[in-house]
Formats: sequence, C-alpha cells, structure tokens
Amino acid sequence: MGSFSSLERSTIYEQIEKEELDLLVIGGGITGSGIALDALTRGLKTAVIEMQDFAAGTSSRSTKLVHGGLRYLKQFEVKMVADVGKERAIVYENGPHVTTPEWMLLPFHEGGTFGPFTTNIGLRAYDFLAGVKRNERRKMLSAEEALRMEPLLKKEGLKGAGYYVEYKTDDARLTIEVMKKAVEKGCHAINYAKVDSFIYDENRKIIGVEVEDQTNGTIHVIHAKKVINACGPWVDDVRELDGSRQGKHLHLTKGVHLVFAQARFPLQQAIYFDTPDGRMVFAIPRDGKTYVGTTDTTYQGDVSHPTMTLEDRDYIIESINYMFPSLNITADDLESSWAGLRPLIAEDGKKPGEISRKDEIFISESGLISMAGGKLTGYRKMAEQAVDTVVEQLKGEIGILYGDSETKNLPISGGDVGGSKGYPAFLEKKVNEGIMLGIEKEEAEKLVQKYGSNIDYVFELYETRKEEAVQESIDPVVFAQLCYGLEHELVYKPTDFFIRRTGALFFDIDWVKKHKESVVSYMRKKLNWKADQYLEYLQDLDVLLNEAVVPSE
Repeated sequence: MGSFSSLERSTIYEQIEKEELDLLVIGGGITGSGIALDALTRGLKTAVIEMQDFAAGTSSRSTKLVHGGLRYLKQFEVKMVADVGKERAIVYENGPHVTTPEWMLLPFHEGGTFGPFTTNIGLRAYDFLAGVKRNERRKMLSAEEALRMEPLLKKEGLKGAGYYVEYKTDDARLTIEVMKKAVEKGCHAINYAKVDSFIYDENRKIIGVEVEDQTNGTIHVIHAKKVINACGPWVDDVRELDGSRQGKHLHLTKGVHLVFAQARFPLQQAIYFDTPDGRMVFAIPRDGKTYVGTTDTTYQGDVSHPTMTLEDRDYIIESINYMFPSLNITADDLESSWAGLRPLIAEDGKKPGEISRKDEIFISESGLISMAGGKLTGYRKMAEQAVDTVVEQLKGEIGILYGDSETKNLPISGGDVGGSKGYPAFLEKKVNEGIMLGIEKEEAEKLVQKYGSNIDYVFELYETRKEEAVQESIDPVVFAQLCYGLEHELVYKPTDFFIRRTGALFFDIDWVKKHKESVVSYMRKKLNWKADQYLEYLQDLDVLLNEAVVPSE
C-alpha cells in the first residue's frame, strides 16, 4: 500500500524514483486515476504525477452527473449512449456514497426542442441502449403531473414531460476515491509535480521523465517502460513537449455553472430543459442549493484558469428566467459559480455543442500514449482501453503477460458499503455512530456521504483530536476533515481542501469564508510553508472566492 499523505511527499518521490515502473501516468484527473487503478489490478507497477492537484482541471468542474448523454441520441451516437449508459450503473455500484440516482424531469413546450412523441421514443431508446433497470425506466407525464412535481416550470405552452433517471455525483471526490483505491493497491501518486522534459533511449523511445516539484523546485527523474499522457485539456501541450503534436488535436470548450441558495431558487426536482437557442441546460437541487448549467463555447484562454464571463452569467440567468419565469432571478442572487473545460477532439465544421465526446488513443513514434476526449461517465472503460494498449505493447516487446481488467466489480475507496442495496443501512448505522459522538445528524449524514466506508478514520480523528482542534481554533468536524485530507488525501494547498476534497467553495462558500483563516494557519504550520508560499496560497484561494461571484470582463 502506497502513501497518500502530504506529510510524506519526499518519501513518495523516493518510492517513485527507485521503483522499476511498468507504467507512468501523467495526469491525475478522472482518466489518469482510472488508468492507474486498472493497471494496478493487472499487476503493473504504476505511478501517477499531476502538475496541479488531483481533479483540479475538468474533473472537478463538470455538471457533476454520471449520465448517459441523452442529447447524443440526437446526433445518432448510438454506441456512445449504449457504452456510457451501461457504465453509469457500474460507477454507481462501485461507489454509491459519491454517486446517487437522480430522477430528471424533461419538460416539453409548444415549439420546443422536444415533443411528446420524440421524447417518448428518445427515452425508450435510451432505456434500451443503456440497459436501464426496470424500476428506473422512463415515464411520460402530463402537463398537470409535471407541474405538480415542479411548480416553478413555465406553464405557458407546457405539453407534458419525460421522467427518467440520471446519476448525481461529486466529480472531484469520485476522482480522489478512484486514485486512493489505486494507492491502496500499491500505486505511487504525487500532485504538484510537473513534467519538464521526456527522457529517451538511443532509439528515441520514451523511457522516463524529468519532473519539477511545484512546491519547492526540486527536480526528480522517473523511469518507466511505458508513459501515458492523460492530461485532459493539456494533452496537446504534453504532445508538444514530445514533438508529436500532429494530426488530430483538441478543441477546448468551456462550461459554466451558477449556484443559488435554494431559498431563492426553491427547485424541488432536477430539470433538463431546452433554451430559446435550442441548447439543453440542467437545473439541479443539491445540499440546500440549486445549480444550473452549462454553457458550451469555444475556449482559447489560460487552460489552468478558465473563468465565468459576464456573457456566461447572463446567458444562464436568461435561461433560468425563460424556464422558471416566476423567479425573476438576477445577478445579485448568484452565490457561487465554476467554469471548466471539455477537452474534445476537434471536428471541422461543427459547433462546440455538436462535437462528439468520444475518446481516442494517439501513439507517437516515441511511444508516448495519449488519451484524449471522453466523458466522466466513461472513465473506467477508457482506462481499460488505455491499459489494454500498454499490456499489448509489453507483451509484444518483452513477452510479459498481464491479465484482463478487474475494475468492473471493484469498489473504489470508501465504496465498501455493500453496493447500492447495502448503502442505505450502512448510511443509517454510521450516521447514528456520528450522533453518538456528538455530531449533529445533518452534519453526520454529509460526512458519511462524503467519505463512505472511510468514515471511521474521520470519526476517530474527530474523537481523539478535539483538544488539538480547540487549541487551533478550528471547529472539530472541520479539523477532522482537514487532518484526514492532509494525512490520507494528499491535501497540500487550501484550494485542495476547500474545492476538491469538500466542494465547499462551490456549494457552501460562506463555510469557506468562516473557516479560511484558521484552516490556512494550521496548514502553514503543519506543512512548514515558507512565508511566500503562505501568501501565494492564501491569495490563490481569495482570487477563486472572488471569481466565484464576480465575472471576468
């Protein structure tokens, strides 16, 4: 079992450098995490390096749905709908604490994108292709039934609605749990490790990389038989580093989501609705908030720092007021937001929203394997395909035989809860244990849903380190999560904790503001930051807090 503690970063580097790696994965998003886990189950000695934090890019900034891509039926991408539809159930069963079924209402209005006939046919095809469980198959509702389910819907021209199941997830925590499972199986993984250059043999085949630690500037040399580039929006940049950026390339599009207090936007039911310009948008209730998105525009700015613009904000607000006219939502109601990028494979002549989400593998002359495109939902299958490629190459080159993927029925970290059927009883039992420790019921429930079967570690930290929490002026529940993050989830910067490990900057921004100073002070002491690191990391968090509400020009 590898270490995943920020208190042992130097040890992790030592392990990566001395290990005779079969596979090095560049990129710690959901694709890279999935590849690492798949590789470990087949016996490949594997390491992962990530130049930012795990899930810091696309994998923490999606619509937070493990969904089958209903809209791709309109583009006749039947195989994609079938593949990712089936994967939804696998993702759910392997981690029901971070993925839950969500019934979605698809209203249709006079003159809208969908009508009763096309909706019925589309959802029926969706059920069939995705292998949807009998109790989750689509239903067709009258206008009156739709309004009973969601009174905020636009009544004018409403003809009815489709009703079907998607799966809601915490994308960043899903990524972290997959990565942690890989580490539990022996993977070595480190964040804030940026590839400076590739190392080649005499035949100009890649045999390793030089990496710079972004926290202290140290250089590390890592060797591996195979290297996979799973860098999402940065895939082409890494190919450029190898001198192999040619042929197909990425087309980046930006998606923005807005978050509102549920008191101001009291949505009862998740909605998938069409906008006046023919696009589709989600509105989803979550943890006392309602979030709405997404936009879909070509992006050419700073890949590591996409932001919400005035146009993005106004587009979504106009869409909200179009479908929920009684609300009269304004920019003043905005509580938070996030912007993320989709690394699509370019297709000439297509609008951003029409480009396929299919994935592809590119192999350069140097042997660099690059994985591009794809969707969050299909991460496990993508990983399987990538590792199949590695296994075939190793078999042909050095005669080593590895088995087939074993991730289909493998719970991710925190997922040992008895599957979807056993999870409700697990949740009830652990919530009661939290209450017995003195934690409020609602808070205990959130903790169990966040950490799953790892909740015992968090409860133990809460119980045994209360005095230290008081001394550090940190709420004991917050302190338990922070210590768990530092010691078991490689939290190094404040943004790691407040965005990727807790999701608080998106869904509870006031919580971030309340605990920011005490948390950052403790992290500074525990991780021995220098004065300039402290100021830089604190400023990074403040910038993101401001950008969550204030659009860029």
